[in-house]
Amino acid sequence: MENKGRTLLIGALIGAATGLVAASLLNRRAEKNENETAITAGDGIKLGVMIFGLLRAIASLGEEEKKK
Repeated sequence: MENKGRTLLIGALIGAATGLVAASLLNRRAEKNENETAITAGDGIKLGVMIFGLLRAIASLGEEEKKK
């Protein structure tokens, strides 16, 4: 059980750090393009689909080894 908690904690820290870097990049982009928004609706949808694909890939990491 201790390993599960450690995995969740490390995952949460990595997710928070990644989110902080992403927000920083979006802020920098918004400051560079003063009149434009940092992200459009289309960009948001593309990003959401890519994140969903990444999560599916992470979820299936150990499944291929089990099939062999």
